Amino acid sequence: MAAEQTSRTIEAYPMKGGDGVHSYANNSSYQGRVNNTAKRLITEAVVEILDIENFASSNTFRIADLGCSVGPNTFFAVQNIIEAVQFKYQCQGLDSQLPEFQVLFSDHTSNDFNTLFSSLPLDRKYYAAGVPGSFYGRLFPIGSLHFVHSSYTNHWLSRVPNPVVDKSSPAWNKGRIHYTSAKDEVIKAYEAQYIEDMEYFLHARAQEVVRGGLVALIVSGRPNGIHHSQTTQNIIFDLLGSCLMDMAKRRIVSEEEVDSFNMPLYYMSPHELEAAVDRNGYFSIERMEDLPPIQEIITSTIPKSQRIASHLRATLDGLIKTHFGDAILDELFDSLSKKIEEGMPMLISGGSVNFFALLRRKAMD
Repeated sequence: MAAEQTSRTIEAYPMKGGDGVHSYANNSSYQGRVNNTAKRLITEAVVEILDIENFASSNTFRIADLGCSVGPNTFFAVQNIIEAVQFKYQCQGLDSQLPEFQVLFSDHTSNDFNTLFSSLPLDRKYYAAGVPGSFYGRLFPIGSLHFVHSSYTNHWLSRVPNPVVDKSSPAWNKGRIHYTSAKDEVIKAYEAQYIEDMEYFLHARAQEVVRGGLVALIVSGRPNGIHHSQTTQNIIFDLLGSCLMDMAKRRIVSEEEVDSFNMPLYYMSPHELEAAVDRNGYFSIERMEDLPPIQEIITSTIPKSQRIASHLRATLDGLIKTHFGDAILDELFDSLSKKIEEGMPMLISGGSVNFFALLRRKAMD
């Protein structure tokens, strides 16, 4: 059965490809450390919850990493899952029944799959394949996946909410690039887009994951009860918006360009994810907990503000380049670095959370 087609508008802004100084591959160590904090939880999930007897008839164990980008973080994540599954088989005395592993690396069609596959580990013990497409729709055949992993991806919406770029809408987000500190109508538009997107995400996974299969999500979100304007991520986006407005005042970009630019990003709370899973009905939440704060390992003389700006540039390169062109990138992120340095006390006091959620596919149609 072919992948389901959808008429929904899906926006794709992949991470900065290649292996250059501004590439995602060289500016994603933070996400890698977040993944590492979840390593124990994923191992425990496989050992304690995954029922391998359900999959005894299959000689292949299929793992999908959604939003894989270009590496290297995706390789560490899938290797951890494979080692946990191997350990589970060994503990149950099923060494002779150990399946082969297939890893399906998935991201938007415009993702730099060349860089991804050219850096695949030479000693890997799995068969690798790429699956291009948005995870807000079907990507895989029915009942084909045993384990789905997705890290630092679900805060990306499928598109900017239409009302925030509609001048006739009460939610028109003039002068801002995000819902941070925006009026209620803007926040509600983003919330509505998030709810719709998660409905599509979970519906697609419910069809693709075998009964008893697991979905592990590592989410960049906000703590329960914390307003959007108080989260560290959103404070930074406010600073980025002010940088663009400064450039508009100097006529480097037009004010109209800034007014029509909005970030397709929404930071959910654990409670919001719980509500989405409940609405879907096909998964049970086996585990959900905050991940410990990341302890920064400083191996560089580059100031923290500049490292944060470099990370954001690698993440937002495609989004900003598509709207404004690439001529403004150097000046924009140099300016952002300075504003982050000035606002560091505010950023440190901001609320943010990385949390882990383990979903199990229910034994139902």
